[in-house]
Amino acid sequence: MSELDKKPTNRKKGANTLVVACIPAYNEEENIAKVIVETMEYVDKIVVCDNGSSDLTAKIAEKLGALVVKHKKNMGYGAALATLFEKARDIGADVVVTIDADYQHDPRDIPKLIEPIINKEADLVIGSRFLEESNSIPLYRRFGIKIITALTKRASYRGITDAQSGFRAYSKRAIQMLTPGEYGMGVSTEILIQAKERGFRIKEVPIKVSYSKASKRNPLYHGLIVVTSTIKQISIRHPLLSYGVPGFVALVVAAVFWIWTLRLFAVRGRVVTNVALIAIGATMVGLILLTTAMILWVLISLLRRSKNV
Repeated sequence: MSELDKKPTNRKKGANTLVVACIPAYNEEENIAKVIVETMEYVDKIVVCDNGSSDLTAKIAEKLGALVVKHKKNMGYGAALATLFEKARDIGADVVVTIDADYQHDPRDIPKLIEPIINKEADLVIGSRFLEESNSIPLYRRFGIKIITALTKRASYRGITDAQSGFRAYSKRAIQMLTPGEYGMGVSTEILIQAKERGFRIKEVPIKVSYSKASKRNPLYHGLIVVTSTIKQISIRHPLLSYGVPGFVALVVAAVFWIWTLRLFAVRGRVVTNVALIAIGATMVGLILLTTAMILWVLISLLRRSKNV
């Protein structure tokens, strides 16, 4: 009998409600046991995605009774979530909780996350680090998360405070309909955009977070990856705004410089190279952006229409 079977749960179970914790993990042999043991108090099953670890992460998780799915190599946080969602669907999860394997999140907050799902109040619940006053969040993290959240709000939910929190709860409907394609950390933003498009109800609850250990990720690199991923997601969904408007502006600038070029030619009898080059460059940029906008708009319209057929 595994530890998961032996240990009683502190969760007040709903009728026939299967709550599954999904844990993406990469080289977390120091923390995975503690996360699993404390998490099992509040859920029915635990699924760990060993994302190409080279240490004992998978063996420890299996020893404690967690269901472990493995990637041969580290495919990224988003790929791990996609695998976990697929496994959760396979075992018929009614509620899914995603929690980090580095013990940054407090498993005792799980009941707060799953309650709105069980009570049919939300399809997606985010554990927000900024709604808990006792959290001491490093300044660089706070600044980065605020920027990313501000960008995400433009394409998803206006009222969210923490778009990058990995501590979340999902309803069965959400797990069945969400199809993340981002392999990296940008998946958190992509999920929120997809949730908005599908009309999911969302709620935030305060959670405690610990930054006692240094992050394995370079904060600057991580931030740039997430920001570029967020911009990509927004541009794909709104190509006319993201590419068409800048393209139109570029052509207006080109027109101004073409007029200037012609006037200088009329006065001096020669072409001023610098002004002409700007006119040519702005014309090329404008045409490329407008063409890109139209192509993406047509493709996205066809994809949306095919999904509705």
